Amino acid sequence: MDADTRRRLAPILEYVRTHRYAVEATVSAADLPQAAVVGIAIDDDFGIVFDTLSDSRKAANLRAHAEIAFVIGGLADGEERSVQIEGVAFEPVGAELKAARELYFTRFPDGRGRLAWPGLIHLRMKPRWLRYSDFRRSPPEIVEYDFEADYLLG
Repeated sequence: MDADTRRRLAPILEYVRTHRYAVEATVSAADLPQAAVVGIAIDDDFGIVFDTLSDSRKAANLRAHAEIAFVIGGLADGEERSVQIEGVAFEPVGAELKAARELYFTRFPDGRGRLAWPGLIHLRMKPRWLRYSDFRRSPPEIVEYDFEADYLLG
């Protein structure tokens, strides 16, 4: 991501960081959609870290299909804007796990206490695509970014 793209996406990053929770969606082994609300921490490149239990449906789904999507914002009255982010989730290890946890604990300090829970894991999503929609305007502002192609539209 070049400096100009980073500058243009900065307000969107700032917006998503005002939210502590997102709706995440995964696909089950039976190819059925499943969704849940999760606490999120977001890095400077729109990567998302969250925790879950290793025997949760989302963890099982992501082991079978690493693809994941998040919707952030747009749930409160008067907040007619949201960000959709799609990507690939994985369970980081080593130094990457330590960095992911530290990012998460910055957002959720109580998360350190959950480390004692049996089966607690942290997952990290590497983004592939993002769409910001602001329907408070007419016409609406729509911004899309393809992380893999490094292509910004809007």
